Amino acid sequence: MNNSYDNKNIFSKILRSEIDCEKILENEHALAFLDINPQAPIHILIIPKNKYIDFYDFTQNGSAQEIKYFWELVNDVIKNKNISDSGFRLITNSGKDGNQDVPHFHVHLLGGKNLGRMIN
Repeated sequence: MNNSYDNKNIFSKILRSEIDCEKILENEHALAFLDINPQAPIHILIIPKNKYIDFYDFTQNGSAQEIKYFWELVNDVIKNKNISDSGFRLITNSGKDGNQDVPHFHVHLLGGKNLGRMIN
């Protein structure tokens, strides 16, 4: 885990139950909950339960079990929301240039309508 992790970020507070969230699913290593500012009919955030700043930190420092359980939860949410056939988008932002707002690794799962092209 990264030593420069900010324990005051909102996802850290959610994991400590200091802030409520509308939980969708969770497992031993990850949590999925509704985004408070949805950008699509389905907009769910999936986060690891340990302290990882971004995708690179997670993939470099997460255990094989943490990484496996994280992506299994992503798939479980896709199945739970019944969007595997209609389609969805997974987004993760990393660092300043990636416009990452919360310094805790997370993916946005968006679906429930045609999301249009991301880049023209």
